[in-house]
Amino acid sequence: MQGNGLSLRPPGIQASIPRCLASCLQTIPLPSPDPHRIDRIDQLLPQTQCTQCGYPRCREYATAIAAGEADINQCPPGADITIGALAKFTGKPPKPLNPENGVVEPKVLAVIDEPACIGCKLCIKACPVDCIVGAEKRMHTVIERECTGCKLCVPVCPTDCISLVPAPAPDSAEPPSRWPAFSLDQTRKARRMVEQKLAREAEEEDRKQAKRIDHRRRIMKREIELALARKRSERKKKLDQQKTARNR
Repeated sequence: MQGNGLSLRPPGIQASIPRCLASCLQTIPLPSPDPHRIDRIDQLLPQTQCTQCGYPRCREYATAIAAGEADINQCPPGADITIGALAKFTGKPPKPLNPENGVVEPKVLAVIDEPACIGCKLCIKACPVDCIVGAEKRMHTVIERECTGCKLCVPVCPTDCISLVPAPAPDSAEPPSRWPAFSLDQTRKARRMVEQKLAREAEEEDRKQAKRIDHRRRIMKREIELALARKRSERKKKLDQQKTARNR
């Protein structure tokens, strides 16, 4: 209530109301992006899974764009083609590639110097699309057709036996994609392979977690059994001492 231009509300309460509203607004969760919209944006990315956009996979970058958390010019492999497609889809104006995310380069192919390979499997773990095959302590090799040129295998190799060479052009008999360096089948398969790898890794982690839980339960059960055994031993010892004292 106010009168003669004076507020009857205590100053402390009056000042706390805007802060309270701001705090409440910060705690309200934002709606999740529409999965269909994320799918559409993901289809406009070349699926190299190279992480240059600042996200671990193309799908995460698409999710960030859909949520308004990432700009449309963060994909060097897609370059102007991707930027133009994203601009048209999102309604944002086209803009140059952000140099902080890299520069436009020709597509490359990873090649392993097989005699120098020690079979450490680090490149297999790093490859987002499972295009490197080989067993532990055995020679590894790259499936040329499935390599996206992400370069993620190079820095993890302890023997520097992985080099990058210009990638061959896609087979002209295959349906083309919007990117000249990739066929439509290559982009689709890359998306499918990364999804399969993520699902497999999640299953492996679930199995490891189940083993860890089972191991902890076994340890806890053993500790309980030992504690009960100690208590029984102490009780028996005490009863024996009492019995001995009575017999004296």
